Amino acid sequence: MFDGGIDLIKWLKIGVDIALVWYIIYKLIMLIKGTKAIQLLKGIIVVLAVRMASLLFGLKTLQWLTYQAILWGFLVIIILFQPELRRALEQLGRGRLFSRGAKSAEDHLEKTITSIVDSCNYMAKRRIGALITIERETGIGEYTETGIPIQGKLSNQLLTNIFTPNTPLHDGAVIIVGDKIEAAACYLPLSESPFISKELGTRHRAAMGISEVTDALTIVVSEETGGISCTKNGELRRDLDLDSLRDFLKSNLALSSKVSQSKGWNWRGKKNG
Repeated sequence: MFDGGIDLIKWLKIGVDIALVWYIIYKLIMLIKGTKAIQLLKGIIVVLAVRMASLLFGLKTLQWLTYQAILWGFLVIIILFQPELRRALEQLGRGRLFSRGAKSAEDHLEKTITSIVDSCNYMAKRRIGALITIERETGIGEYTETGIPIQGKLSNQLLTNIFTPNTPLHDGAVIIVGDKIEAAACYLPLSESPFISKELGTRHRAAMGISEVTDALTIVVSEETGGISCTKNGELRRDLDLDSLRDFLKSNLALSSKVSQSKGWNWRGKKNG
């Protein structure tokens, strides 16, 4: 019994040790994801694979070359990636190294909302008509396919430029997924509700239409009045000020992001059917 207890403790220590190592490796990969360091990691893997192959097949010259690459490679890495290493050590000192994922998601959401609000503010002051649909849990790929693919990083300038009058993409809806503009000049289904005010135009009917069949958020900037409206789940909110628009987006997109992450998705949610 005593020996069995010792063996159990030994295996538990090994399991915890392996789990911690994998957790650290995972966090380090997430830290460098989306940076030029990820390309370096791929290069290191290739060099190690070539090294193993040269040892397996007895290729002496290749063994010497890969040995030199590994021997001096770490010094080259330190020199080339000095800023990244310094930043990682600073984050470790602040205790933020392993919390970057959640912080990064919050930063992306804040930048997305700021870009949309700033763009709507610019267009409302100049009475530039706009129709912006933001995907949440329900996939709206069928409507994205009706437009012109953009797949560009969302920014205030890009969003505003799309709706500038007399440009090829200004007519129709822009569809945003996460922090990217997926497509422009998209066609949305028009609502046939008899309760929509007669003074509202096609943009508002399209915004209501998409909100009746999906859970997407849609923002309308009126070309006639410069007023900002939002639709959600078949409801229309008119004449929002910038603070109300920001609060509306923050509450609904933050909730959508949390639900998506809990289901193992990243903002795109589940598709219909």
